[in-house]
Amino acid sequence: MTATTGAEILARQIRNEGVEDMFYLMGGPIIETAGFAKQHGIRTIDVRHEQAAAMAAHGYARVKGQPGVCLAASGPATTNLLTGIANAYLDGVPVVALGGAAGFAAFETDAFQEYDQLSMAKPVTRWASRATHARRLPEFFNMAYRKARGPKPGPTYLDLPGNILSEKIDDESVHFPPGGIVASRPGPDPAEIAKAIELLRTAERPLVITGSGIIWSGASPELREFIDATKIPFYTTPQGRGVVPEDHEVAFLGARTKAFREADVALVVGTRLSFIIGQATAPRWASNLKVIHVDIDSSEIGHNRAADIGIVSDARLALRALTYAAKSAGLSAPQGWLASLGETDQSRRTKTLELAESNRSPIHPLRVANAIVNSVERDAIVSVDGHGTLGFARQWIPAFVPGARLNPGPNGCMGVGLPHAMGAAVAAPGRQVVAFVGDGSFLMNVQELDTMVRHRLPIVIVINNNGGWTPFPDTTPGRVLGKSQRYEDIAVALGGHGSFVDKSEDVEPAVKSALELAARDQKPVVVNVHVDEHASPDSTTSFGTYQ
Repeated sequence: MTATTGAEILARQIRNEGVEDMFYLMGGPIIETAGFAKQHGIRTIDVRHEQAAAMAAHGYARVKGQPGVCLAASGPATTNLLTGIANAYLDGVPVVALGGAAGFAAFETDAFQEYDQLSMAKPVTRWASRATHARRLPEFFNMAYRKARGPKPGPTYLDLPGNILSEKIDDESVHFPPGGIVASRPGPDPAEIAKAIELLRTAERPLVITGSGIIWSGASPELREFIDATKIPFYTTPQGRGVVPEDHEVAFLGARTKAFREADVALVVGTRLSFIIGQATAPRWASNLKVIHVDIDSSEIGHNRAADIGIVSDARLALRALTYAAKSAGLSAPQGWLASLGETDQSRRTKTLELAESNRSPIHPLRVANAIVNSVERDAIVSVDGHGTLGFARQWIPAFVPGARLNPGPNGCMGVGLPHAMGAAVAAPGRQVVAFVGDGSFLMNVQELDTMVRHRLPIVIVINNNGGWTPFPDTTPGRVLGKSQRYEDIAVALGGHGSFVDKSEDVEPAVKSALELAARDQKPVVVNVHVDEHASPDSTTSFGTYQ
């Protein structure tokens, strides 16, 4: 008989699931859990705010392709996780959140930090539960991890009462479920595949629209093969960029508005018909658009608009079947459609290039975006954050690798830029990581510069500093922040590096120098760039969205 504690049993199962890294902030009653996790070979990244732990786990999951894990103490520590958990919920990202809680014996006694954390977590998770016995902790974590992974991914939450973690138990009486088991995923109905190919074959203006379901399915190679075979133009949601390199011959990024408005058939794979793509309805799309919707979740088929053909399937399996059938049918996009989109794309790119290469003063934000494009390696990970900054990045910074573009997602959650970048750097050591953020969003989790320094995370943070919360700052109360703050000095004070840029010709040298410095010293580098406060991207989410 070997006596151990619930905390050690839990840590053992976390490692048993294949978890290599975990984000947390120490505190009761989870202190021992974090310590045991480290003993079992898990890299523990201690952050400066629990919100950052959840957001870093989110970024980690997107880059790693497997659930990110975060851990917090009880009470306000766990409630601090909730914004990050909610963001993962709306973004469909697998995050396993573990929250300490008051002990069972103290329930209903007005004990320290006693409130119903579990009920708070349930509305923003795929699954939420409370550990009831120490010997069942491996079972509970196994459930949390499996349900986060999918087949439809999303966050899960496990409440950890202090008495369960501290309980002494004979470890020989504990069952440890085998980790790493992945359930089979459903394949498509061949009859529906045949109907889809026939509809695409007769289309005059077909499109392919994909989302992050391609990433979670590991379907990038299959999507690339389908696009190569059919030459159908493709577009992705912001969360799914890079699944096919965006310099592909039928990647007409600058013609997105025209493509959506004029398409007569859209093959939608691995994404919801949400506001991100205008619900695939007029006025953003043609009123006579026909939709082929492929999703692993049957409840998504027909949601927001009827699907002309609905295929419940894993994205990878569906694309394999579609490619085989497309090749057999000789399916190929009409050349006139490609030429029309290509002309619009080139015209738009030429106009944008003028701003991206301009040395005007004040600096145009597209000049900053262009400096990033010209400085990073092809597989670099770019974490974008901030209202206007998102628009400029969308216009000009391409993605070539799945999971290489991180952003606030459909929740529009500002403050994710730095934590997402941290998660990415932990998930992909050796790859360049750049956070392109606005001055407002930068300060929301600026304390995590200290985490980057302590854990030697070589992240370059480029601040698109327009001195306000949105483009066109005016007299609206609270909108203008000013530009007197020297944000780069915060990085220096915390042990990193920083530089300031206010001339267009200096932006690119500063970004390249920052990348070299970060790699050399394994520290974060902040590049604070003062940009034109009146510059606006071609489109952003309007405040009218709330009406």
